[in-house]
This record gives sequence, C-alpha cells and structure tokens, in this order.
Amino acid sequence: MTSLEIRSLYAGYGASMVLRGLDLTIGEGESVALVGRNGAGKSTLLMSLFGETRIFSGEIRVGETRIDDRPGYAAAKLGIAISPQGRRILPNLTVKENLLLGRATGRSGAWSLRAVYDLFPVLNERANSAGTMLSGGQQQMLAIGRALMANPDLLLLDEPSEGLSPVLIDDLARGLNEIRRAGAGVLIVEQHLSLVKRAADRFVILSKGRIVGAGPISEMDSRENHALMAL
Repeated sequence: MTSLEIRSLYAGYGASMVLRGLDLTIGEGESVALVGRNGAGKSTLLMSLFGETRIFSGEIRVGETRIDDRPGYAAAKLGIAISPQGRRILPNLTVKENLLLGRATGRSGAWSLRAVYDLFPVLNERANSAGTMLSGGQQQMLAIGRALMANPDLLLLDEPSEGLSPVLIDDLARGLNEIRRAGAGVLIVEQHLSLVKRAADRFVILSKGRIVGAGPISEMDSRENHALMAL
C-alpha cells in the first residue's frame, strides 16, 4: 500500500517556484532519504504536505486521499507527522507537555508516553523539565517523540542530525531503526550521509526542485551520485 504519492508537483512561496514537476512515491513502512545541497527544495517538499507552501499544480495523496487542496492539518489526520528543522520545542511547556501535544490528531496506536520513554529514556528522566532546558540532542529526541505520539504511518524528519555530536547521531540512528521496526515509514531530509545509510532503504536526490537521481541505499556512494548531491 502507498503511504504517500506526489505527482507532478509544482510548489513554492508567493510567485517563486521551488519544486518543479516532482514525482515521489513512498510505500507503507518504507524508509526514504531525501538528499541534496541546501536550497534544493527538500524542506519545501515537506512543508507542501502541510499546506505551508503555494501549490501551483500537481497532486499529493496520502493513501487514497488527495490533500493538496485541503487544509494543512489533513496530512496529520491521515497519519503523517513531522519532526521539523529547528525542533520547535515550546518553551513554556515541560517535556511531558510537549510530548502530549502530539496526541492532538486523535489517532490511536502503539505510541504512548511509555513507548516514547522506552525509546528515549532521558525524556522520562526529564519529563517535568522545561523542554527548552534540554540539550540539543535531547531536544531532537523530544521533537521526534512528539511526532511519534501522533501514531503516524509516515514520519517526516527534517535535518534531525543538525547540531548533534557523532555519539548522539549514533543514538539517533538506533532510535530511527526502532521506529522502523515498529512499522512506521520514514522520510528523512538529511545531509549527514552516515546517518542516511543506517536509517533508509533508498535515497532520492533533489537539485533545483527536481529529482535528479534515486536508487537503493547501497548505491548512494557512487561517484555519479556524490556529484549529483553536490555535498
């Protein structure tokens, strides 16, 4: 079954076109890495799923439901959750309260406070601390945990390794693989290729709003693909 299908998507901001005829399909439970240099349109693609961009033409479907002409919350209701770039932890809420925000979609499933605490034990230890008092790595865990509380079929991650040490990136890779084993699909926007290789089944290379390369993760290290990624 298809979790997400994007067809001939042209999207951007105001009069500026960023995505140009993009096609992408993600199957149920699949993990896909979206890679490319800064400004390629990766984050714009994620934001297009939540009504944060201007869609000039094309279609976005979650399962059988078209959402490009629906309000931004439609994707969340249909099982897509995002851990955004910059984490966006609410400063006036505790760790636990930030996590509970993820339940706003009303979706049921295996992800509960206990399940998130089992995945990221430090969040349990700091449950009553202000979310913004955590370290950068802990805040990243909090952002992912909050998204998981929505019990998504597809989890979107925008630059999850940003600002993290190599040790924390290893912890993040282990956490993402636990999420995959639990059955959720993953679309990860990431420039840290070591993380990508441990957390994705296949890769898609974006350049100037177009897909210019794709393949199984085992082929990502070819000279041609590195040239296309321009990393």
